[in-house]
Amino acid sequence: MLHDYLVIDAHLHLWEKQSGRVNGKPVFGVGGGKSDFGGEIRQMMPAYMDDDKNTAERLLANMDYAGVSGCVVTQEYIDGNQDEYLARVKEKYPNRFRICSLYEEQDNYRLDGFDGLKICAGRLANQDLKLLLPVMKAVEENGKFVSIDMADGAAQTADLQYIIDRCPNLKIAIGHFGMVTTDGWQEQIRLAKNPNVYVESGGLTWLFSKEFYPYPSAIDAILEAKAICGIEKLMWGSDYPRTMTDITYNMSVRFIKESNKLSEEDKRLFLGGNAIKFYGFDEAEKMPVIGNML
Repeated sequence: MLHDYLVIDAHLHLWEKQSGRVNGKPVFGVGGGKSDFGGEIRQMMPAYMDDDKNTAERLLANMDYAGVSGCVVTQEYIDGNQDEYLARVKEKYPNRFRICSLYEEQDNYRLDGFDGLKICAGRLANQDLKLLLPVMKAVEENGKFVSIDMADGAAQTADLQYIIDRCPNLKIAIGHFGMVTTDGWQEQIRLAKNPNVYVESGGLTWLFSKEFYPYPSAIDAILEAKAICGIEKLMWGSDYPRTMTDITYNMSVRFIKESNKLSEEDKRLFLGGNAIKFYGFDEAEKMPVIGNML
């Protein structure tokens, strides 16, 4: 029997219409869960999402079944700016969602009405994060958080430490578990030794996809990160819906719950306890168990 944890997903994506770019080329849905990804057809989400829409309602159905109480919607350039859609989602489902606006290397980024700001740091035209100090200060002063996906390894860690030193009250969530399968990923994890910096595992099953379920090396990586910064700084994330082209949403939670290497306290904190503290899901409640036809 799987234990009953309060679960928060710290990294996923939604879009009403995908209209993004990669390497200067467009990204858009072509049906059957597929997208034209800069001229190459990719399975962008599960095939049953056959109308190109990655909606909050579909996500909530998956969350309910998997027992996930709340989630954080981050953004990506490859999906296009979804600020307008996400604002409507938050208005409709305020207790289940925290939403990020998208920073696009211009001054008209949005903070009002959003919980955080997403920075795709590894995709910035100018990857010197020190230049973003005014942006980071604005986020800090507005009491929001930063969700940041960094360039591989230690390429930007010194720059982010520069920001951390000058924005001591800024809450920062480092995405993709520091790109754990790349050289030097531990340097990103070490940033979480700073008081207001956390690491979330969005994309962990994608990064270890060649190994596949139940991802024993991913569990080992969680334990290695725990040894670096402490389990209280690590948060679970699914990277829905792209990772769901390989596994179900429920499986992305179960491989953590079923691990015999993680303690019960590790699981409680990693799956939701830390995210409740970081994102402020004080109203979150455990989801009722939904039986299936098996």
